[in-house]
Amino acid sequence: MNEYFNISGKVAIITGAAGALAGTVAIALAKSGVKLALLSRNTEAIAGLLQEIDQHGGIAKGYKADILSETNLKTVKKTIIADFGSIDILLNIAGGNLPGATIADDRTVFDMALDDFNKVVALNLNGTVIPSLVFGKEMANQKHGVIINYSSMAVDRAITRVAGYSASKAAMENFTRWMSVEMAKKFGDGVRVNAVAPGFFIGNQNKKLLINEDGTYTKRGQTIINNTPMGRFGETEELNGVIHFLCSDAAKFITGVVIPVDGGFSAFSGV
Repeated sequence: MNEYFNISGKVAIITGAAGALAGTVAIALAKSGVKLALLSRNTEAIAGLLQEIDQHGGIAKGYKADILSETNLKTVKKTIIADFGSIDILLNIAGGNLPGATIADDRTVFDMALDDFNKVVALNLNGTVIPSLVFGKEMANQKHGVIINYSSMAVDRAITRVAGYSASKAAMENFTRWMSVEMAKKFGDGVRVNAVAPGFFIGNQNKKLLINEDGTYTKRGQTIINNTPMGRFGETEELNGVIHFLCSDAAKFITGVVIPVDGGFSAFSGV
C-alpha cells in the first residue's frame, strides 16, 4: 500500500457505533489495520459488529458512553487510552431526529415541538461538540489526530420536513470549520478537522420514509432519486473511501472542509 494511504496501527473512536453507517466504516477501517473503540449507549447493540470485526482479524472494543456527558466521556477516554495507548481518529457519527422536530405535510413550522427540537439540536450539535472537545484535547496534547464529523444534505438547502435536523447539522458544519481553524492555529498542522456530507443512504431510521414494503420508492424517495443525477441511493460502503482518505497522510493538508458523498445531489439544480 502507498504509505500516504496507510492507516494501519492507528486508534479510532467511533460514536453512534450501533448505526448502519458506523458499522460499515468500522469494518472497513478494521480491515485496514485500525484499532477501534466503538461507543454506544447500548453495548449489546454492537455485539454483532464486534464479533464480525473479530472474524475479519480486526481489533475492536465496545464502550458504553453518553456523548452528551462530558464527565462520562472523560472517564471513557481514560479507559480507551489505557486499552490502546493513544487516540488518533475520532468519527462523530452519532446523530438522529425526532418526530416532533419534523414538519409533516399537513402541518406548519408553527406546529413544531420545541422540546423535540432542542433534543435534536443537542444530539446532533452537542453530540459532536462534546466528543470533539474531550477526545480532541488528547490530539492537541500529542500534536496529531483526525476528527471527522458527519453532516447532511439538509444543510445546503431546505429539505422539507426535517427542520430540527437541518438546523443542528448546519450548526455542526460551522463548528467543524471553526474547530479546524482553532486546532491548526494553536496546536499546529498535525490535527485536522473535517466533515463528510452523506447523500441519501437507506438506514433503519429512514427506510420506511423512502421505500415501500414492496420495494418501490415512496413519493419522497422518488423525489430524491429524481434529484440525484446518479439515479439511485448510496451504498453504505461508498463512504469508506473518503473516510480512509481523510484519516490518512494523503489528506494531511486538508482541514475545515465538508466533502459531499451524494451521487451529485448537491450539484444538481433539479432542472
